[in-house]
Amino acid sequence: MHPLLFAIFLVIYIITLAGNLGMFVLIWIDSQLHTPMYFFLSNLSFLDVCYSTTVTPNMLVNIMMSNKSISFTACIAQYCFFAIFATTEFFLLAAMAYDRYMAIRNPLLYTAVMTKRLCTALVAGSYFVGFVNSLIHTSGLLRLSFCASNVINHFFCDLTPLLKLSCDNIYLNEMLIFTFGSLFEMSTLLIIIISYVFIIVAVLRIHSAEGRYKAFSTCASHLTAVAIYHGTILFMYFRPHSSYSLDTDKMASVFYTVIIPMLNPLIYSLRNKDVKCAFKKLIGKKVFSQ
Repeated sequence: MHPLLFAIFLVIYIITLAGNLGMFVLIWIDSQLHTPMYFFLSNLSFLDVCYSTTVTPNMLVNIMMSNKSISFTACIAQYCFFAIFATTEFFLLAAMAYDRYMAIRNPLLYTAVMTKRLCTALVAGSYFVGFVNSLIHTSGLLRLSFCASNVINHFFCDLTPLLKLSCDNIYLNEMLIFTFGSLFEMSTLLIIIISYVFIIVAVLRIHSAEGRYKAFSTCASHLTAVAIYHGTILFMYFRPHSSYSLDTDKMASVFYTVIIPMLNPLIYSLRNKDVKCAFKKLIGKKVFSQ
């Protein structure tokens, strides 16, 4: 099965890089896409590249190598960057929900309210929270002693399987996971839910059916990405402790660390006329110049 698994995950990783980097480049070179919505989308694409690259290349090496080892320093570094990017995506998706609300509530004042400075602050704030969350949990890992087994029952250095290897009391670490996990998950979900409640109210005030459809269609891609990402995270970290299983955990982890970064550019490009038009225009320019 190893060669088959290697081929499958390699193709997924190539699609992830091509899709997200292509989306990122397309947004930055096409002046018509220089709007707050696409600014957030370009940052989501960049985040998904970093997110996937933290986990997938090492997993591909381990699939084909007989000696599936990682140094302690590399393991801690992998978790540190993974926590930064995963937490940042929480808040970036929430910022994108607020952006959609502002666009639909008052489209004439949209660019005046969602200024470049505000958008940059929202993205920078998302990364700052991700960095702080990663620093807290990584520091908690570094205070532990690992004197038991050195075999990680996972395909990357996630927090829960690492805690199971410690011979110290991990109560504080578990409380940190529960406290910050609940705080970040609930706060970002609350922002998204409130934003979409106001979006629905604003859309229902639109008299024409075509206008309502157009308004809802601008949110469909984001809502799909939110449902997939948050649904997987809720299943991973907030299911009853009695039903917890590392094998189930690993299956879910494959989905949100490998599959979701591949799906995001497909979700946003296939349902977005502006992106498809910009891509056709770019291809047309290349063909014409040749």
